Amino acid sequence: MSKSVTMSDIAKVMNVSTVTVSKALSGQKGVSEDLRAKIIRQAEEMGYQTSRAVYLEQLKNNTSYNIGVLVSDKFLDVYDSFYWKLYQETTKAAVQKKCFTMLEVLQAEDEQQYVMPKLLQENKADGLIIIGLLEEEYLKRLHEYAKVPILYLDFYSKDKDCDAVISDSYYGMYKMTDYLFRIGHKEIGFVGSILATGSITDRYCGYLKALLEHGVEVKKDWVLEDRDVRSGRTDTGFEIKLPDKMPTAFVCNCDVAAALLIRKLKEKGYRVPEDISVVGYDNYQPPGLCEIPITSYEVDMYGMAKQAIKKMIRKISGGHYRQGVVIVEGRIQYKDSAAERKA
Repeated sequence: MSKSVTMSDIAKVMNVSTVTVSKALSGQKGVSEDLRAKIIRQAEEMGYQTSRAVYLEQLKNNTSYNIGVLVSDKFLDVYDSFYWKLYQETTKAAVQKKCFTMLEVLQAEDEQQYVMPKLLQENKADGLIIIGLLEEEYLKRLHEYAKVPILYLDFYSKDKDCDAVISDSYYGMYKMTDYLFRIGHKEIGFVGSILATGSITDRYCGYLKALLEHGVEVKKDWVLEDRDVRSGRTDTGFEIKLPDKMPTAFVCNCDVAAALLIRKLKEKGYRVPEDISVVGYDNYQPPGLCEIPITSYEVDMYGMAKQAIKKMIRKISGGHYRQGVVIVEGRIQYKDSAAERKA
């Protein structure tokens, strides 16, 4: 059986991003009409099956659900995105349950102006999975507007009634920090804008736990911002600022931050890992940012996606499920960015 054509295949032929193809095929703004027409024509020539065709085929054979997926454009930046990969894993998990996913990219201005997703406006989705944290007020209004079940993926809300699936940020970052202590480091910094997302906050707390257990105090100068606080972006003019006195190692809230830090360290003449060790979180290293394989806490993206789809199907169908937050464990992947600190 021949492999079905994907949006990534079309993107490669057209020399555009997969997000651009998604916007063009789903009728979202952010793509010129001329480019949209070219992408649609290319998709037809390559035999790409539209969402409607796939959905109708599923309905012929089994009861299935149309699950909407909403992602903010700030998470689909110039680097190959962790959230784009998480969406792909969610699609894979949905297909195995004979369901179909439809992606909508939420523009920053629409989030600020509280514009509701087209997937909900046009009643295209039986349920909605939101990947990545959105503004609290937007989420509140979204819940008031939506007539379908909602689930958060890779973040959670203060709302005690929310349903979410997350990775083990607290314990994962604790393990990464403790690993650095075990290989001889005692001066360890943290890279991440602490209150930017709940996940980063949890990872910072895991870092603090490890420091506390080893009798080490936090140094504020060694806690570095990794993104623009207002926009939440790392790809639009933001630059990590190094402290005057450097630690011997850094734990970073994600591999993008780790890669950007390594690039900055090299610019300043530091060698990684000979002079400074760097570890990350998520084990999703964007190509082109740095050439050193990063030691990282691998997030079980497929495991998270499976849990999200399983929970969403039960919410839609009215089946029994336990409301609340599901935490999916990961594991450390040892690579080349961290080395033993000699006494």
